[in-house]
Formats: sequence, C-alpha cells, structure tokens
Amino acid sequence: MRIFVGNLSFNTSDNELRDAFAPYGEVTSAQVVTDRETNRSRGFGFVDMPDDSAAQEAIRSVNGIELQGRALNVNEAKPREDRGPRW
Repeated sequence: MRIFVGNLSFNTSDNELRDAFAPYGEVTSAQVVTDRETNRSRGFGFVDMPDDSAAQEAIRSVNGIELQGRALNVNEAKPREDRGPRW
C-alpha cells in the first residue's frame, strides 16, 4: 500500500520518514518529494508498505504525531491523475 505523508518539515530525510513507519511493519520505500529545480523538500512524501493491514495500522498510529515540530497528515495515497501534457 502506498501512503501519503503531508506536512513534513523541509528538513525531513527519506531515512527519517522510513524510521517513523518502521515500527509498524516492513517499509519497502520512503521518499520525501523534492522540487526538481531547487532540490528542496516540497513538504510531503510517500511510504510503501507491502502488508495492507500493517499499513492501515501505521496510518492510524502516525497520523497526527509530531515529527521535527510538525504534526503529520497521513492517509492512503490516491492514484496519480493524468493531468495532460505540460506546456
């Protein structure tokens, strides 16, 4: 299951994001999304967990906790919409 994590501190690393979810089960990937031009965090990221029940438990447990001074907004990621060509 792919999990969306919002309201991340701009200083949060991929490893710190992974560590927040690791107590709830296997984390196959954790990525903080960065701006292509500046390489700065965009304040959100995604975590992938292969076990759906562990992922649901992680969502319930991590949503609202504070990480680096920011209360996280955690929920199941929605499929990416096709926004058409970028001009």
